[in-house]
Amino acid sequence: MTTPPISRFPVPDINSLPEDISTKILAVQEKAGFVPNVFLVLAHRPDEFRAFFAYHDALMEKDSGLSKADMEMIIVATSNANSCHYCVIAHGAILRIRAKNALVADQVAVNYRKADISARQMAMLDFALKVCNHVQEIDDNDFEILHGHGFSDEDIWDIAGITSFFGLSNRMANVTSMRANDEFYTMGRDVKP
Repeated sequence: MTTPPISRFPVPDINSLPEDISTKILAVQEKAGFVPNVFLVLAHRPDEFRAFFAYHDALMEKDSGLSKADMEMIIVATSNANSCHYCVIAHGAILRIRAKNALVADQVAVNYRKADISARQMAMLDFALKVCNHVQEIDDNDFEILHGHGFSDEDIWDIAGITSFFGLSNRMANVTSMRANDEFYTMGRDVKP
């Protein structure tokens, strides 16, 4: 059986890319042991690649009241709502590692409302899903609920920003038919709940 392509759009060879992009991709490969397909697929448009990863890093690599596991939980739950196969698989793998809990990561990937998560995390994901699906209905009550669980206004901005950014990512992954790397399926599976 032949492996399907990772995108319905042309995927450039790493060696043909501008140096800043190839350097970033090779650094990810060094750290992860493979190149996540999102880097190769989005490299089709170098300027958009740069903008995408600059915003990604601004959201995901800063100090925040959200833990790295919380951030990944938001991505997995909202990517499920957006039917994004790539992001559920890739970020589900990262969530398994960040949360050190493969069971919860899989639960969140399928239906966070049935997951073994804290009331704080449930409130966070309820808000993220409201941003994802019913953003026009957000009101002061949503902020009060989150404040009651210890989230600051800056944390709430982070929840909304991550949800919104990955909404873009989910849509591009679906449009391009981005294929999840096989490596993601087994990552973090040896982590016990």
